[in-house]
Amino acid sequence: MNVSAPRRLDGEDLVFVPLGGAGEIGMNVSLYGYGGRWLMVDLGIGFGDGTLPGVDILVPDVSFAAARRAEIEGLVLTHAHEDHLGAVPYLWPRLRCPVYATPFACAVLRRKLADADLIDEVPLRELPAGGRVEIGPFGVQYVHAAHSIPEGQILAIRTPAGMVAHVSDWKLDPEPLIGAPTDETALERLGDEGVLAMTCDSTNVFVPGRAGSEGPLRAGLAEIVGNCDRRVAVACFASNVARVESIARAGAANGREVCLVGRSLLRIVDAARECGYLRDLPPLLGARDAGYLPPERALLVVTGSQGEPRSALARIAAGDHPDVGLEPGDAVIFSSRVIPGNELAIGHVQNRLARLGVEVVTERDRFVHVSGHPARDELADMYRRLRPQTLIPIHGEARHLLEHAEFARACGVPNAVVVENGAMVRFGPGAPGIVDRVASGRLAVDGARLLPVDGGVMRRRQRIGFGGAAVATVVLDRKGRLAADPRLTVQGLLDGAEDDDIRAEAVDAIVDAIEDLPPASRRNDDRVAQAARAAVRRSLRDAVGKRPVTEVHLVRV
Repeated sequence: MNVSAPRRLDGEDLVFVPLGGAGEIGMNVSLYGYGGRWLMVDLGIGFGDGTLPGVDILVPDVSFAAARRAEIEGLVLTHAHEDHLGAVPYLWPRLRCPVYATPFACAVLRRKLADADLIDEVPLRELPAGGRVEIGPFGVQYVHAAHSIPEGQILAIRTPAGMVAHVSDWKLDPEPLIGAPTDETALERLGDEGVLAMTCDSTNVFVPGRAGSEGPLRAGLAEIVGNCDRRVAVACFASNVARVESIARAGAANGREVCLVGRSLLRIVDAARECGYLRDLPPLLGARDAGYLPPERALLVVTGSQGEPRSALARIAAGDHPDVGLEPGDAVIFSSRVIPGNELAIGHVQNRLARLGVEVVTERDRFVHVSGHPARDELADMYRRLRPQTLIPIHGEARHLLEHAEFARACGVPNAVVVENGAMVRFGPGAPGIVDRVASGRLAVDGARLLPVDGGVMRRRQRIGFGGAAVATVVLDRKGRLAADPRLTVQGLLDGAEDDDIRAEAVDAIVDAIEDLPPASRRNDDRVAQAARAAVRRSLRDAVGKRPVTEVHLVRV
């Protein structure tokens, strides 16, 4: 299959192309194509895992879509989570299409666009939750979906070739507390109408039963907080507005003042109140107020449940937060799940808290979290309501997708096609299946630039992170004789004076290597640089077992 030039589609083909979120959890972005036009669904970020030095945020490579931006009718956002809309400020300039979202998602996105100086450029079109819109040849209907954020939406995408249900990030929660429950009646009507294909959340496909409801959790949190004698901090996802409200009510029930600690929490609460949520809560204080409260009256809501190194909780655990500190006898409740890949970072923060004498409470210990994603019984219920002809598992790693496909077949779904990012799937006409592959991948947000994670800059940075870096300065006259002793600077490999002998041996190796060159080679800059570089790497390998990335600055006098 040709990655750079996908097959020419027939006018009646209805196709699906995931560019993110298929084979991974996060960075969700999907394309639906019909009649030479495209509809994009979601545009999210992922987070660095420490393998790319200096990189905290990743975004999907949308070069396939960007090359066809004149054919993109619009970008529809399902909800306001970072892994579904966080990449818009980074990637919209490459796409320049209208963006459709519910009021809460618009409120969150506007703040991001303002930070990126794009607020006056992006055509942001607000749709009511449960609303409808015609976008080119695509009729898009929002259907209420309970999730861990207000106004989650399932999409019914109608085309002349048939209807696709985009069912990402949902659960069947009878008591979501904030926002509407999943509209099961509307889903049944879609099933009666006929669903050609369904793309569906795979996050909890290994979890039996149901995800659980936010309602009972609220009472449980109040009880746990009531049993704590000193300061309590609750770490949760900032975007989980219902959880923030539950924590605030747990504080009020126990005579505690609630303080929000973390910039993203303040922004989400501000957006929620703009849209009519959280308006009947007691006053919420800021981080600077926390230090003035007696420990038994303080309840902190903090960011950093995934161990993010710059988050409020990580800084508190390290003892370098400017406003908040924790002491022996305090408690931290992790009201969240562990996202795969974050285990080490979370463990690091929890160990630091333990060393401070802080009690750490997780979902393994008490009932402190319910997931926003469907477990197996809910998936089966969704199949029964929508009755799709074909299922495409999304929002999961490879093992999730394979298990989801097998489970769907066992539940009576006729076809299940497992794909990962870059696959082009034809839903119809004819039998469904993969018909091509397109360019896909990841880009690192590196300061003001977007760089391919497998490109030269990132590869070189990884090599420097593993083996250090060395710079040798060599001064020669025009005949190739050394005019001064070489200078060698080594970063990330040698310490100060205690390693002077190793550095001196490497300098001697440079001298020997140059003097061993024939006179003609010593007059050739490339050959001199090559010999000096090899000498440094060989000498340091023999001394410390590492071969650093080495540059040679050659000066002729």
